[in-house]
Amino acid sequence: MRTASGLPPQAIVVGCSAGGLSALHQLLGGLSGPLPVPMVVVCHSGSEDMRVFCELLASRSGLVVSEAEERQQPEPHHIYVAPSGYHLLLERTGRFALSVDPRVAFSRPSIDVLFESAAEVWGEHLIALLLTGANSDGAEGCLQVRRRGGTVIVQDPQTAQVPTMPSAALQLAGADHCLPLPDISLLLEALCS
Repeated sequence: MRTASGLPPQAIVVGCSAGGLSALHQLLGGLSGPLPVPMVVVCHSGSEDMRVFCELLASRSGLVVSEAEERQQPEPHHIYVAPSGYHLLLERTGRFALSVDPRVAFSRPSIDVLFESAAEVWGEHLIALLLTGANSDGAEGCLQVRRRGGTVIVQDPQTAQVPTMPSAALQLAGADHCLPLPDISLLLEALCS
């Protein structure tokens, strides 16, 4: 299995909204172990305390899950979650930056902001994954990832708890892979092997 560019991935970015915690549990629980690249997640969870959110994901998956911090360098085998109330983006150096700029698609953190900045840093070496959600955040980000040669995976809207977000991405950007949630963990492992 190959990425859209045929190049090995250097990072995975994930976006989700309504139904996201359940989808992330299933996604991470379906992995046989940590992936050899960092995974960075924006979830419109509605929670103010993302540390509890990270603990829930870590306890269900057995993987290292933590809140992203300003100027932190993302590392392989780790999962980073955007803190509540901040846009999470990648600087050109590959380090995290946090921003309180205005909301994008009614959201802060915004999936679009993460995906677009990650596409600038990792280009053809990026995998972007968009899951269940109730708005169109992430669609423009998916388009930018594809324009820069990255690989876009979208959850099959028919299998999403809320299909609005994956449907919007498919309509605007299309996808390299559109799969039911249970199949995405295996695809990620294949693309990273």
